[in-house]
Parts: sequence; C-alpha cells; structure tokens
Amino acid sequence: MPTLPASLITGQGRRYAALLALALLSLTSACGQTNTTPPVPPAIVTDSATGRADMPWLRQQLDSSRTLRRQQIGVALADAATGEALFGYNEAKYFTPASTMKLLSLYAGLALLPDSLPSLRYFSRGDTLFFQGTGDPTFLHGDVPSRRAYSFLLGRPEKLLAYCDIACVPAYGPGWTWDDFNYYFQPERTAFPLYGNTVRFYASMPQVVRPRPGAPAQALPQRVRVFPRAFAPLTERAGPDFRLSPDQDDEMHVYRASLENRFTYRLGSKKWIDEVPYRTSRQLLLRLLGDTLRRAIVGTVWHPRPGQDSIRTLRGLRADSLYRRMLRVSDNFLAEQLLLMTSSRLGYRDSLSGARAIRYLLKNQLKDLPDRPDWVDGSGLSRLNLLTPRTLTALLARLHQQVPEPRLLSLLAAGGGQGTLRRRYFEAGPPKQPWFWGKTGTLTHTCNLAGYVRCKSGRLVAVTFFNNSIPGNDQATRNAMERLLHEVRERL
Repeated sequence: MPTLPASLITGQGRRYAALLALALLSLTSACGQTNTTPPVPPAIVTDSATGRADMPWLRQQLDSSRTLRRQQIGVALADAATGEALFGYNEAKYFTPASTMKLLSLYAGLALLPDSLPSLRYFSRGDTLFFQGTGDPTFLHGDVPSRRAYSFLLGRPEKLLAYCDIACVPAYGPGWTWDDFNYYFQPERTAFPLYGNTVRFYASMPQVVRPRPGAPAQALPQRVRVFPRAFAPLTERAGPDFRLSPDQDDEMHVYRASLENRFTYRLGSKKWIDEVPYRTSRQLLLRLLGDTLRRAIVGTVWHPRPGQDSIRTLRGLRADSLYRRMLRVSDNFLAEQLLLMTSSRLGYRDSLSGARAIRYLLKNQLKDLPDRPDWVDGSGLSRLNLLTPRTLTALLARLHQQVPEPRLLSLLAAGGGQGTLRRRYFEAGPPKQPWFWGKTGTLTHTCNLAGYVRCKSGRLVAVTFFNNSIPGNDQATRNAMERLLHEVRERL
C-alpha cells in the first residue's frame, strides 16, 4: 500500500493544501459569477389593462412620508406639451385650492380680454363727459400704476366730468373672512378703484437730537406720511390709552376702525411701511377723484341715447403687466378686479359680475375640464372654492398649449427669482437656474402648489400638489413638496 509523502502530513503541508483549495474555490466562483445588481425601475410604468401611466416610486414616497400622511393630499402630473396624464394620487378628489385659483383668473383674462386692459367706458354729450368704471384696478395703483385714464380725464375739453355708477358685486366675496378688513391683502372690490383702494403709511426712522451741546439726547416723534393725503386728517397717533383687542395682530402698525375710515398708528423704533384698505363709497370716490384731477366731478346715471351717443372704451395698461404682478406676488385685489373686467366684455354690460364671467367660461371654454370647479371668486380667498388636482393640471396643460411657453413662464413666479418662490426650486449656479414656475396657494391649514417642472431631460411637466388640513406649521410640507418635485425633475 503506497504511503503519503511526509510533507503532506506535516502542518506546513496542510496549510498548502488549504490555500490550494481556497484558490480553486475562488476561481470556480469567478468563472460562474453573474451581475446580480437589480435594474433601475422605470420612472413611469403603464398599466397593461387600463393603459394608465403611473409612478410607483412616487406613490410609495407619498404613502410613507411622515409629513404628508397626516394631512389630505392630492397630486396630478401631466406632460405640459401633450396633456397626457403621468401620475395621479387622489387626483379626482376636491380640495380647497386657495390662491392657485388665480390660474383660473389668468385663463379668464387671456380668453376674454384684449392685450390692453379696458380702463373705462365713456361718451360725450355737449359740454359733459360721462364715464363709468370697468373694474380696472390700475388707476394710480401703487404697484401697477397706469396714468392712461388719469391723463385722459385730466385733458378732456368738456367743462364737466360726470361719473356714472354701474351695478357691481359686494365689497367682499362669498366666504371671505370678515375680520381681515384691516389687512392689505383684502381691499374692497369696486367698479372704479382708486389707489388700489388702500391707504399707504410711510414712517421715517425716529430721530434723536440734542437741543444744545451737553444736553441729554431727546427722541423726536416718528414722522408718518399718509398717501393719499386726503386720509391724513383721518389718521392719528395712538395715545397712552390705546389698547388692542385680544384678536388683533400686535405686529401691525396701523389699525382701521371696522366700519369707518378712521386710522390709528403705533410708533416704532424703526422705519416701516404699512398698507390698509379703506372703506369705499360713492361720495368718497367723487371726492378723491376730484382732488386728484383738480376738477369738479359730479355723480349721475349712465343713460346714453341709442343711435346718438357713441360709447367708447379707453384702453389702459398692457394686460401682461397686471397678470405678472397678480401671479408673482399673489395679489388678491388684482385677481378680483380682473374677473370683474372680464365680465365687462359679456352680456349687456350694465353690471360687473365675476359670477357672470365664471358661468360663461364653465359653459364654453372650460366645459370639458375633468371635473367641474366650484368657482366663486377670482383670488382664492374663499374656502367655498373647490378644485380637483387633475382639473388644475389639465388647465395648466391647456395654458401651455394656447400661450407661447416663454410668455407663459414669464408671467409666473420662478424658482429662486421673484415673489412666492424666491427661496426655492432653483439650481444655485451661478447663475441661478429656476426649474419650477408656478403659483402657490396658502390659507390657514392649507399649502398648495401648481405649475411647471423643467426636468433634466428637457421635458416640461404640469403639476398640481394640494395639501389641506395641515396641523400646525406648514414648513415641513413645503420641504416635502420641494424634495419630491426635485426627484421628479431628476427621473423624468
């Protein structure tokens, strides 16, 4: 019987044998190895049974988000160029849209108004010019001022200017919060606004002086300038006995009495600017207009003679200037007046009614939206407004198809640029590169977003992201929306 070599039964031999076996095992594994890295799932999948597109990865993140799952959310994405639906999450449920309703007001303006705003209607008879408002908010407005109507009325040769009333909606819209009367974002709606229907207060930096060398410094009272000046006699400094009620905002500087134009301001340690709506009336309108034009203005009725008096419309500011301001800073007053102006183009033109414009649009241009909107105002201040995510996304796709893309995006707030999106939705650069253009919508417990995402592939995606019933602060919701839309940008 043969015997094993001594080297194989020593400790050294056993080590050599183990190393040889290990090498042979590694070689065998390498030869048979295959790539086991799982493939990256597609960003969009299509259901073979229904043909509907879906994004399972996005659905999973919405379901698992600790921030979003505590509230009511609805999301709808579509290709902006084709309108093809790409994703939906509670997309057919109704939500409070807040200021994203201004996108419907934009559509109303684009559909019903010319390139220039209708500033006023008028006719001349003998030595009198008769004129009435169309809802144009730009007459000496502090942010989108137009002097067209001012110059027109100032230069008329007629001896008498006669303002004529026109039936108009109530000062506040249905479902508005009545105790927001003191806030800049809720001026009254009127047929002929002046100065944006607000009063502006400009407080200078408090001055400290010494009456004489070596004397103790003395603080002079803060100077406050009031504009229009007609409201200066109605403004007074708060005295030592001035007290706020428990529900008043103690961060404001100027407070107006609820039912009259009586203003009280509090002094501060820094300069400040405040804007407060004033109570409108026919008498006040005639007075302010007369003071502004330095001409006598009388009030009368609109009664042109058929076939004899030629009624004309004065064109004012370029409409895009108003749309841009309304959307970028979410100006409620401009949105409400825009809807009134669209109504001046419909029917007998004997009244200004946003509801008339809404009914017309829902019966005609917007009749084929996925779900009929509950649409009651132009600004979104009312909680009676209701929209579904897929309806607003369909409107965004329609806007993109009907308005050249450069013009459309220039009207909206841009990420990292202007207005409500200036701190989000951009690549740092330099230079900054926005990748989202759109409109925010914010009320208490409500934080919404609607607009367009520019994806890395170049594709433009229309998106609506509704969040209602948010408990507490909405900052986490804003962060979650930005993170998810950034991932949409990366994947699509």
